[in-house]
Amino acid sequence: MPDNLTQVSLVVIMVNSERRAIIKGSVGAFGLSLLGACGRGRERSDNPVARSVPDTMKHATEFMRERCACRGGYVWTYTADFSRRWGEMEAYPTMIWIQPPGTATVGHLFLDCFHATGDAYYYEAAGDVAAALIDAQHPAGGWNYLHDFAGEASTRRWYDTIGRNGWRLEEFHHYYGNATFDDSGTAEAAQFFLRLFLERREERYREPFERALGFVLDSQYDNGGWPQRFPFVEDRPVLHGRPDYTRHITFNDDVAEENIRFLLMVWQALGDRRALDAVRRAMNIFVMTQQPAPQAGWGLQHDAETLRPVGARSYEPDALAPQATAGNISILLDFYEWTGEPRFLARVPEAFEWLESVRLEASEVRMKGREFPTYVEIGTNRALYTHRRGSNVVNGEYYHDYDPANPITHNVQWRQLDLAGLRARYEMLQRSSKEALLKASPLNRRGQFEPPRFYTTRLLDAPNPRFGDTEPRVESLLASLNDEGCWPTPLIFTSHPYRGAGPAAPAAGDFSQTFVGDDFDTSPYRTSTPEIGISTRTFVRNMAALVRFLDS
Repeated sequence: MPDNLTQVSLVVIMVNSERRAIIKGSVGAFGLSLLGACGRGRERSDNPVARSVPDTMKHATEFMRERCACRGGYVWTYTADFSRRWGEMEAYPTMIWIQPPGTATVGHLFLDCFHATGDAYYYEAAGDVAAALIDAQHPAGGWNYLHDFAGEASTRRWYDTIGRNGWRLEEFHHYYGNATFDDSGTAEAAQFFLRLFLERREERYREPFERALGFVLDSQYDNGGWPQRFPFVEDRPVLHGRPDYTRHITFNDDVAEENIRFLLMVWQALGDRRALDAVRRAMNIFVMTQQPAPQAGWGLQHDAETLRPVGARSYEPDALAPQATAGNISILLDFYEWTGEPRFLARVPEAFEWLESVRLEASEVRMKGREFPTYVEIGTNRALYTHRRGSNVVNGEYYHDYDPANPITHNVQWRQLDLAGLRARYEMLQRSSKEALLKASPLNRRGQFEPPRFYTTRLLDAPNPRFGDTEPRVESLLASLNDEGCWPTPLIFTSHPYRGAGPAAPAAGDFSQTFVGDDFDTSPYRTSTPEIGISTRTFVRNMAALVRFLDS
């Protein structure tokens, strides 16, 4: 997914950032930080604010279930009159969005509300979400970004119109008919079904969970990596001059991270040896894909056969990626914590040395605090910058060079990395007792996992206490819910309605740094005149704050 700083995709960034914080903490466990007994609602307080919270939560949930849901599923935003709706792109009324913060995010929230209140209404609501996700689940067990209840023909029509005309959103330019690991949609839905099954061990939720697990296991390469999409299809398009990228071993958007995290949860909760074996295989690919010195880093994707870094979408060059390298260093440190095997630390110093070699000079920094380029050319070690020309997907194109002036803005071209923190953790691990590490290893914790009591409080608002459990904050949430049960939200992003294929001649104007091109580009963009509408993100964020208040 591009680095779209849109209201709707900002949540994905928040979600992924918090997942990374959980995964890469000193505990080291993908999912261990979520340990906690599933409790039930507390007795109502004498505090009048606390007494009002459950009623407000119920009213808001009724609005979402009765007015916004499509057969139990959700998109990201809706106009107040429901005449238009969006996920990452504009959606049909018959569609739901799987990609966070969509349908599975809401399902996790309903389980959180059930745990906070003890009200079976929320378990029933989570069941509605599960029904939608079961309908959307690919036969192989994963999920696509979206699902259309109107059927295959309607889905194809959307891809051929709205999807194909989103200039910067190339993942929607071709309908593969399979499922994706991109943007945590499959991972979040799989984790939701694991939580839901463990709640009461209902058989109706075992099958979708088992299929999701099968999807993660079946799609893994023998060398331990995962492709972006699966099952593989014969129809491999050449899009914008680039061959199909969906079979590449993918680190981008936490594909490998999220799969390992899910598999660890399965191993710890159910003792399924297949999950543990897959985690061990996955560890190998991080070692195998590190490139030789002096460029001892990683790319966002790697060719499944040569293991060389490769680009995916046309605005991503074949290049090394400092941000992916820092992320993979952190994961290697996790692996050493879990296993005590020296091979996971052996080449970390080489990776540090390479990252220091591409750190920008102070005079070259274009964004404060961001001292590393997003892309580094293989062989030359020079920073590569992405630009675009034209005005829409028909006449426009992306290109790469060494000039930092006027780069695209929807995919950030500079990164901030905490190398000091990584070095400190590396040095700490070198001094640590292997025996102590292994004693706490998640690989040795079979049967010692309980599903997280709360999910959305950690993912959405825990880093900022102002969003959370203070009484004034809660009072403002109670007061801002309207009579219908909605938290009205300015829809600061909109999109051009589909009006046909764009013209071959570029429109007048400079679209090199905008989020959207001409009037034929269906990509969402920031509007200067936002209308008030309905946001799933706002609903989840506010409800999560109320959940945390009840639990405080």
